[in-house]
Amino acid sequence: MGMTARMNRLMGADGKLFDVAIDHGFFNERSFLGGIEDLRKAVATIVAAGPDAIQLPPGTAPILQAIPGKSKPSLVLRTDVANVYGKELPRHLFSRMIEDAVEQAVRLDAACVVVNLLLLPDQPELHLQCVDNVCRLKAQTERAGMPLMVEPLVMQSNDKAGGYMVDGDLDKLLPLVRQAVELGADVIKADPCDQIEEYHRVVEVTCGIPVLVRGGGRAPDDEILRRTEAVMRQGASGIVYGRNVIQHPNPAGMTRALMSIVHDGVSASEAFRYLA
Repeated sequence: MGMTARMNRLMGADGKLFDVAIDHGFFNERSFLGGIEDLRKAVATIVAAGPDAIQLPPGTAPILQAIPGKSKPSLVLRTDVANVYGKELPRHLFSRMIEDAVEQAVRLDAACVVVNLLLLPDQPELHLQCVDNVCRLKAQTERAGMPLMVEPLVMQSNDKAGGYMVDGDLDKLLPLVRQAVELGADVIKADPCDQIEEYHRVVEVTCGIPVLVRGGGRAPDDEILRRTEAVMRQGASGIVYGRNVIQHPNPAGMTRALMSIVHDGVSASEAFRYLA
């Protein structure tokens, strides 16, 4: 019953979800702090705009949960920290899960926990760490009735892409998404593919598990709105965007624009009025 109750609290009544990620400070990268230097202000701005959920790590999740009232967004708790996002990779890569992740999530009244499943070129040890994290977290979430969101993330070589560049090759993305499903994900958070009109293939391999599309780095407004419309029309259950909201000049307007696409099914051009 706990799993169903928390999923109902996470997703909208229509089974769709917009989760705003504000967990970037967890990863020790200066560029990730844009728009969230004053985190209390950033959280308050997003809460007022009314998305379904906000994604935060344990140290800053209390900022959201301290806000009084019943109408604030649900908490998605980030449970792992990694050092793979810089322009130059360090000598040793890691993806470290926090201690007692689900216990912390329960204490913080989270509706869901999220963990990475990273696939970097020539880094099998890092992938193994992530598989181990998911396996251990799955056992904990099952006992507690806590939904598990897994984030399969394929990244390009740093030598080629210069750091934190996703690889939207379906031949790499599809098997990693399916691995996340097979490991026990209740929700998938996946990148868009290179040919966005093919995103229905990502949805297909998840076997009915809700698929949320990751936003990635900043993109022009028309691009992010059109991409959101395209993936929602192909069966995605929602989106998890961070920098395209919190680094936007009008984060509240962008939140409302994206909510209108996700929940009301409006077109990108119609949603643009919230940014005018």
